Amino acid sequence: MSALPQSILVVDDEMDIVIIFRQALRKQGYNVFGFTDPALALEHFKLNAKDYRLVITDVRMPRMNGFELAANIKAIKPDAKVVLMSAFELGDLEFSMSAAKISDFIRKPIDIGSLIRKVKVAMAG
Repeated sequence: MSALPQSILVVDDEMDIVIIFRQALRKQGYNVFGFTDPALALEHFKLNAKDYRLVITDVRMPRMNGFELAANIKAIKPDAKVVLMSAFELGDLEFSMSAAKISDFIRKPIDIGSLIRKVKVAMAG
């Protein structure tokens, strides 16, 4: 099944976050696919890259961290927007974010209103 052009990929090893994001963003009219395993998410992205505009991923995950996932996403589709989320302070991640060409950052715990605003900006750009 192919994703729609306005699709968003959400990747977090916590299923609760994937479900909450998927529900909130679907209410905004976006087609959202969620994964708790970054390796599976990457395989899905490889098959459906043309359909995605945005990837939202956690930084700390088993098997592959968010920076590794972002680098793989960018290698497949350089113009894909990637938003990282983490409980860490932005300052700790700034150099890595710049090197990985990350579009934006969301600090956990996530405010859904802030998430929706950031997604609208990323999807419009």
